[in-house]
Formats: sequence, C-alpha cells, structure tokens
Amino acid sequence: MQRALAVFEPIPTAPPALEDTPLTPECIELGKLLYFDPRLSSSWLISCNTCHNLGLGGVDLLETSVGHGWQKGPRNAPTVLNAVLNIAQFWDGRAADLMEQAMGPVQAAVEMNSTPERAVATLKSIPEYVEMFEAAFPGDEEPLTFENMARAIEAFEATLLTPGSRFDEFLEGNGGALGAMEKSGLKLFMDRGCSACHAGANLGGTGYFPFGVVEKPGADILPPEDKGRFAVTQTASDEYVFKAPSLRNIVLTPPYFHSGSVWNLEQAVGIMGSAQLGRRLGDDETQAIAAFLAALTGRQPSVVYPLLPPHTADTPLPDVSVDVGPQGH
Repeated sequence: MQRALAVFEPIPTAPPALEDTPLTPECIELGKLLYFDPRLSSSWLISCNTCHNLGLGGVDLLETSVGHGWQKGPRNAPTVLNAVLNIAQFWDGRAADLMEQAMGPVQAAVEMNSTPERAVATLKSIPEYVEMFEAAFPGDEEPLTFENMARAIEAFEATLLTPGSRFDEFLEGNGGALGAMEKSGLKLFMDRGCSACHAGANLGGTGYFPFGVVEKPGADILPPEDKGRFAVTQTASDEYVFKAPSLRNIVLTPPYFHSGSVWNLEQAVGIMGSAQLGRRLGDDETQAIAAFLAALTGRQPSVVYPLLPPHTADTPLPDVSVDVGPQGH
C-alpha cells in the first residue's frame, strides 16, 4: 500500500477547475444536452455519445468507430470517463483539452461531417438552446458560438469521473479492498515496470511513449501507416509514439490499443510485457495483473438521458449524403 501511494492517487470525486470553462450547473446541463444531441452531426444520427457511450464505459466497443456514411475511423475511440485528468486528448495528444477535442469530431468528415457554421445555425434555430447559452455564458456579448458549444460539452465531460473503485478504497487505507490475487497483480504491475507509463490518478493519460520500446508488435496491432504523435510534431523521434491510455475501467472498454485489435485483456497485458518491457510474462502473471486491472472499475456516472429541445422550421435538415470523390470510393 505504501509503494502504491507513492505512484498512484484515488480518482477525485469532483472535477478539477477548468481554465476557460465555467463549471456552473447551467453550463454543465447545457453540455449534457449537447453531448447527446445528434443534430450536431449533418445526418442527425451521430452524437458525442455515439462513440463515447456512457452506458458502455464511455466507448463504443468497436475496433474503430463508425461515423458518417458508415465510414470507419482510423483509431479506437478512447473512453471519455476521467478524460479530464489526461494531459491532452486523442491518442496523439493533438487536442490540448476537452474543449479543443469537442470541436474535432463535429467537423471531421469521417465522424459527424458538419461545420462550425452549420452547428451554430442549428443551435440558434432552437429557442431553448439560445436561452440555455445565455444562462451558461452570461458575460459573453455573443453567448452562442462554436467555441462555447465546445466549452459546455467540456464542462459536462469533466463531471464524468468514476471514483470509488476497490483500488481507490485500497489507496485510502482499506487493505481488505483487494484480494490476494489483485494485490499480487498490483505488486507485479509495479515490479515489472507497468507503472512507469501508467501512474497517477488515471493510471495513464499523462505522458507519451513509443509503442514497441523493446519489440514492435505486428502490423495488425501497430499499423505501419499510423505513426502516432509524429503527425502532430513532425519530429522523427515521435514516430509510433502515443499517449499512454488510462487503465481506469479497462475491463469495460475493449478492444484495446489505438488499433482496437485485441479484445482479451490478458492478451493485451502479455503484448505490453513483450513490446514495452522486454518480458515474456507467464500466464499466472498476466492473470494476476488482469485481476488487479479489474479492480480499477469505479462508480459509473449516473446520467439521465435528456429530453432534447425540438427543432424548428429554421433548423438545417439532415443530410446523409456522402461525398465519394471522383473515383467513386
């Protein structure tokens, strides 16, 4: 327990303060409605909750998400739960915070396939949203903007914390919260070096590391065309570097890795042992570590699905067309 306390922290029960986003009830409630509103997508089919389903551990349980026109995205959708504790967002850290992240999928052709202009026009066409933006951002000359839309979503997402796991209870002094195998797995997790990348309150999410430090996984797990953070920094040393994901609620969020290619948690642990640590973990070791990881499941957010305000005659109608390009695919 003393060793663990030097490396890990319990998940907080309240969200941290956000730099430019008010964590007021009005802003959080607005963000909740926006999070579930599929009309932010051009098709009226895809919301934030589509790929980050709060009933499924904050993910969609797909290898890579399916977006507009049944297009498949390039990477596995990371969980939104506890994401406010991450150093940055997306696997490559290209979004500095949840506000910046919230703006990306709305505009991505492979995801919600909309534009800032269309999103704002949609929201401005709905009187209840206009009133909610005025209440959430009372000091702004123009409360309803694309940026404030993202801020409100950030405020709601910041509340999606999962404290109270058995590991949190253990860190808070309850030695009986973990069983013998789970304690053995925790010890192995620290002894073998897993905690070098997966530490802190979120057991990850706070740094970038190359995937395949010792041994590169196969192309199905580490697709050669996806060079990770290199696309953001254009620095050669960042090739195949990714943000270490949080391991909180990990048993709820398969498949694993940015490629979403591994469905079995023990298999994922074994791959990390050989790829990152240069160790061939035995079955008993992978089972113990996986048992410890199962103790990281916290209390899931209790969110009542909101009744969304009705659209009006001025609301841009759904567009499900897909630009297939000159080659037809």
